[in-house]
Amino acid sequence: MRLLFKQRMFSWFDSYDIYNEEGETVYVVKGQMSWGHCLKIFDAQGCEVGTVKERILSFLPKFELYKGDTYVGCISKEFSFFRPRYNIDCNGWNIEGNFMEWDYFITDSMGGTVAAVSKQLLNWTDTYVIDVDDPENAFCALMFVLAVDAEKCSRN
Repeated sequence: MRLLFKQRMFSWFDSYDIYNEEGETVYVVKGQMSWGHCLKIFDAQGCEVGTVKERILSFLPKFELYKGDTYVGCISKEFSFFRPRYNIDCNGWNIEGNFMEWDYFITDSMGGTVAAVSKQLLNWTDTYVIDVDDPENAFCALMFVLAVDAEKCSRN
């Protein structure tokens, strides 16, 4: 399964549209005013299906992930020098990026690839392609990409 993650150009808060391979909108993400990032995820019908919320007052960036109102887990940036690394406390997954922070791999506890994320260059806004082997993992992979992008925005 492939998702195209595209940031909207003109919006006051973080806003993204998520498309499937056929170009249909699958999710809409809208940022909300809060301390730290708070991203609400809506399905194509406009129903809220998840939230990515930054936990403030932590040494390294952390984001709480919710599916509906249910806490799913937390993603936190690990201290590293050349390659960004993130720890995920759900599913036993890890995220590791390349030096330029354009490509990421989400791996499971056995080292298998859950999803590959690549940033498309030469676009006006942040655009990522998320390739997921198992469609069941697509929503969680999307939440992780939202958290990583929000962390990068905070840093810059």
